Amino acid sequence: MTISGNAGEGDWSVAATTHCAAGGFDCSIELSHRTPAGVFRHEFRHSSIFPTEREAVLAGLREGMQWLGLKMSNTLSAVPRECSAGAA
Repeated sequence: MTISGNAGEGDWSVAATTHCAAGGFDCSIELSHRTPAGVFRHEFRHSSIFPTEREAVLAGLREGMQWLGLKMSNTLSAVPRECSAGAA
């Protein structure tokens, strides 16, 4: 079974979805928020494995909220990288 959760308000949202992993469950996280330059979107996987789906989805939502808080406060900036074929 897959568990997902989301949180959002106005100009921002965070979603987390669990996945089976060796030793338990991991979680993919998607976040977005509206900026003057357009909508910023970011996706990543949580770095930990959890024994239950409940723990995985809650940790994913928490991690997404923390990441989004840092991004919205301009504590960190994320810009897309361009990759070229054959680049390491």
